[in-house]
Amino acid sequence: MVFSGQYPPATVATSLTVATEIDTLALAGLAGDPGWRRPVLVDRDLLVLATGGHGDIELDFESLPCRPGTLLRVRAGQVLRCPCPQLDATVVRWDANALRGLDVDPDAVPTWWQLAGEDEDAVISEVSQLAVDSVRHRTIPAARGLLRHQLAVLLLRLTLAGVTGSTSRPEEVTFRRLCREVERGYRHTRRVEDYADRLGCSVRTLTRACLAVTGRSAKQLIDERVALQASRLLAATDEPIARIGRGLGFTEPTNFGRFFTRETGQSPGAFRAAREQPLPDGAVRPRTVTEPRRVHPQPSAPPR
Repeated sequence: MVFSGQYPPATVATSLTVATEIDTLALAGLAGDPGWRRPVLVDRDLLVLATGGHGDIELDFESLPCRPGTLLRVRAGQVLRCPCPQLDATVVRWDANALRGLDVDPDAVPTWWQLAGEDEDAVISEVSQLAVDSVRHRTIPAARGLLRHQLAVLLLRLTLAGVTGSTSRPEEVTFRRLCREVERGYRHTRRVEDYADRLGCSVRTLTRACLAVTGRSAKQLIDERVALQASRLLAATDEPIARIGRGLGFTEPTNFGRFFTRETGQSPGAFRAAREQPLPDGAVRPRTVTEPRRVHPQPSAPPR
């Protein structure tokens, strides 16, 4: 156990011999290659706690500044890149089923958070203990319950620390419902009418909610989510461009190309080529597509 106020070792659990639904590892263990030449498509949910150094982590093509005490919430399916060798971090990683049956919402944790004071001490302590136990008990089936509850406590602490006591507006509730439905259906339809039918409301209601929360229409939100997924696959995989388009509901490659160019300002081929070039030291590419904004309590925001 690492005492409160001291960071957990970032090398913990890099040599796990048994696959578990919850484990910890160093940030470098996520890289597809030692230099992070291209982003990595994350296949499990993560918490990333920066433990040493300073630098930027690129999450879904957005640069997020990190230093000791910075916490990132990374969702399965996002793309992650950290071209800063001087930045160390401990990663808590879990499968989708790890929290089944537990009353906890991982999506209530903000994407970026600079911890401080008692919150920082508590999170460091719990991440440290989880890291120790995930290695110490990695071959003991009975330890599954321990790790699941440790993760749940960590996520609940982060959620409660961000609660402001304010009540969500009706527009925010509608917006969150739409975001969840878009996550389920963006590969199959980009029609606002389809989502309105599924949610039992009007197109006007969805558009009004999106404008109130993000300043963008429901149609823009849906198209941006499709463009984001295309960008993730173009940047982090070698999947053919035509196949990516088909997987997102475009029957013709030309239609996909026009859509992507309109949304990002680059053709799919140019976007992929740009992501395969190494970055100069300290440089981070500008964000080109926007993830649907999430309405979560966020104690602080990254400096711009």
